[in-house]
Amino acid sequence: MPLLPRLRHLARNLLFRARAEHDLDDELRAYVELLTEEKRRAGLPPAAARRAALLEVGGMEQVKEEVRDARAGAWLHGVAQDLRYGARALARERGFTIAVVLTLALGIGATTAILGVVDAVLLRPLPYADAGRLVALLHEGHSPVAPANYLDWRERTRTFAAMGAAEAWGPALAGDGPPEQVTAMHLTGTMFPMLGVRPMLGRTFGPGEDEPGRDHVVVLGHGLWQRRFGGRASVVGETIRLDGEPYTVIGVMPPTFGFAPFWITDAELWAPLSLAPRAADRGAQSLRVFARLADGATLAQARGDVAGVTAALERELPGTNRDVRVRPLLELAVGDVRPALLVLLAAVSLVLLIACANVAHLLLARGVARRRELAVRSVLGATRRRTVRQLLTESLLLAAVGGAGGVLLAAGAVRALAVLGPAFVPRIGTARVDARVLAAAAAVTLLTGLVFGVLPALRAARPDLADAFREGGRGASGGVQRRRLRAALVVSEFALAIVLLVGAGLLARSFVALRAVDPGFDARGVVLATVSTAGSAHAEPAQRAAFFEELARRAATLPGVAAASVVNHVPLAGDVWGTRYHPEGEAAVPHEDWPRATWRVAMPDYFRTMGIALRRGRGFGPQDRADAPAVAVVNEALAAAAWPGEDPVGRRLTLDDSSWITVVGVVADVAQDAWGAAPQPELYRPYAQDATYREEPGNVFGTLTLVLRADCAPGAACDATALAPAVRRLVSAMDAGVAVSRLQAMERVVADATGRPRFYLLLLGAFAAIALALAAVGIYGITSYGVSHRRREIGIRIALGAAPWRVVGLLVAQAMALALVGAAVGAAGALLLTRLMAGLLYGVGATDPATFVGVALLLGGVALVATVIPAARAARTDPLEALRAE
Repeated sequence: MPLLPRLRHLARNLLFRARAEHDLDDELRAYVELLTEEKRRAGLPPAAARRAALLEVGGMEQVKEEVRDARAGAWLHGVAQDLRYGARALARERGFTIAVVLTLALGIGATTAILGVVDAVLLRPLPYADAGRLVALLHEGHSPVAPANYLDWRERTRTFAAMGAAEAWGPALAGDGPPEQVTAMHLTGTMFPMLGVRPMLGRTFGPGEDEPGRDHVVVLGHGLWQRRFGGRASVVGETIRLDGEPYTVIGVMPPTFGFAPFWITDAELWAPLSLAPRAADRGAQSLRVFARLADGATLAQARGDVAGVTAALERELPGTNRDVRVRPLLELAVGDVRPALLVLLAAVSLVLLIACANVAHLLLARGVARRRELAVRSVLGATRRRTVRQLLTESLLLAAVGGAGGVLLAAGAVRALAVLGPAFVPRIGTARVDARVLAAAAAVTLLTGLVFGVLPALRAARPDLADAFREGGRGASGGVQRRRLRAALVVSEFALAIVLLVGAGLLARSFVALRAVDPGFDARGVVLATVSTAGSAHAEPAQRAAFFEELARRAATLPGVAAASVVNHVPLAGDVWGTRYHPEGEAAVPHEDWPRATWRVAMPDYFRTMGIALRRGRGFGPQDRADAPAVAVVNEALAAAAWPGEDPVGRRLTLDDSSWITVVGVVADVAQDAWGAAPQPELYRPYAQDATYREEPGNVFGTLTLVLRADCAPGAACDATALAPAVRRLVSAMDAGVAVSRLQAMERVVADATGRPRFYLLLLGAFAAIALALAAVGIYGITSYGVSHRRREIGIRIALGAAPWRVVGLLVAQAMALALVGAAVGAAGALLLTRLMAGLLYGVGATDPATFVGVALLLGGVALVATVIPAARAARTDPLEALRAE
């Protein structure tokens, strides 16, 4: 008998025996039925006959359990056998195994790293008790609240179990070293109990300790405790001086505590907030209000409750309770990074899919090489299910090894992001590869193994026996189905790479546009220093005004300083305080309906020091004294809004409906709190004429920013921070009790302001580069493999007289047709991705044609090179050798 029929006969016998072993349950059931029939013929009733038959075989359930146990044992044995066989096979093919593992490790590692960041930033609960029920009540969802409004809300709302308020504070800490301005907060006594966080040492303050007349107490943050007090436990009970006042340390918070998670996230000291003196104040909006939902209350109910209360207050006191929103605390903590992280997650998923496409092609190619082996297994009785299980086991084994390598890569990447991650990404410092992320990585690994393994396994499990046993076994290796699979892989890799590269290209163009933005000032050579007189000999309003004026005068004479001035808040690096204004001659409207403008207080020479261009009129000078006519300088945006098409110099406006201020100059618009944002109205007042800064008590008005411009030659390197030691010596010589902090170059401020788009560009650009490399390798590998299996066809064409260049052209045309299809599919996918990216872009549209065309041409060039090289090599083949090889 010929070999093939004998193998088929043997396979049928083996298959019959295998089926017989797996039909024990059916045979047992048939045997019980026969026994039951015999018992009935013996005269037993049907039910009794059934029971007797079951007892005779030892109980149906027991036997079935034994059968199930035997099958489970056989299945586990089979899986173990598959694992051993797969491991040996992969160990023999080291090159193939290493290529697959490295590809998977790269894709799974990048995906796991981003999953770790997404988990830390978006998914993990805030570190407070039952954090999901914490909310914030703010004007427009982000703006602060007046004290009287907070007190009314606390009294009238019914859907909150507790409510508290927080206020920014920047006290000067004296003792145990030079004075230091600390980032701090005042909290109502209800805040710590509402958060439910225990201190590491001592206690926190509670209700009642925020009442007037109580002794000053303070809770330290872990970082300040370590840095300033050496981490000694005895600090609890000690007295420290803040703004010259004694405070008793009552506790130290754990290192994981931070509050509030979306605002002043670097606060490291907390003290009670007393609102009794300001209980009727509805003008100074300085509080952030937080609350915990009552048991059984929903967010929707709380919003309705607050809407009703604020509507009633607005009717009673117009203009005081407009647009108050209730937002979950986690939503505020996450901020606007959610879309960006989702884009990055989508991008890294595309990288993983490209890796899967590459591995799928390698497995398909390996399946062709193994088709004789699989055919022999088939005729020896191996079922298709058994073959698929073997191949899937090998795929999952590859995925597991690649996943392990990916987790190691992810652990290093997440650790680097946690340490070096930008401050604007909330909670990125807590990112880590923990059990949650490992579980996600395991799921990604399993899914990856199935994605790239199922199709090759199903394809290889149906071998063409006639082709497999033909001499050489190459006859049908380039069949229609395989060509279609290769074409689908090329199209998918091309499309996925298009999507990623378009996203990276749009971010790159956006970043270039942002870097080209004119901020309205010249940052080169400018250094900033925050100076606080609180707690010093110059803390009183009269002394501090003279101190700052003298400081500006002396700083201008320091060696290497070209100009110096003082301002309350510099652009991009300080708070943005606003005021309402009303131009003279405009129709009278209620004060709450007046337009708003950013309000800055500056000393003479500020505009020259910052490099802000003067468009009309003049800046501030020595003549703008406290007893001189009130003047102001406005920016172009305010001038256009208040006096469109007119010269504003000499025009007047009012800030408080009681006194008029004359505009003496117009300056260029400057970036205020966001790089690249549209210009907003801005108004500058001379420090000497601003009664608030000269006369109001408190450390808020005793803290100003010293601005110096280094004397740098044009085009030469300029290190403005070299002036820092001279600034410290100058301030210490004037008053050793004055705190100097936040010494930084303005160029560093600008770099931080553009850090967000740069961070997103670097990550997405890295993913795009990986995708491009994987796609290039994959397209080259698939094309080269396809061409190598068309050598017979190519040989026949050349033997029949086709010129080699025509053969190359044919192959290139076919490959470029696939690239064109991939470009069309990728462009459609890119349009979906760029919708998510719209909020990340600046100066470029989400459907920018230049980016789409440029990316398509880039990948088209990659596809062209990947096709020409193997096609040219195949075209040089001797036709006789190609025909003999087949």
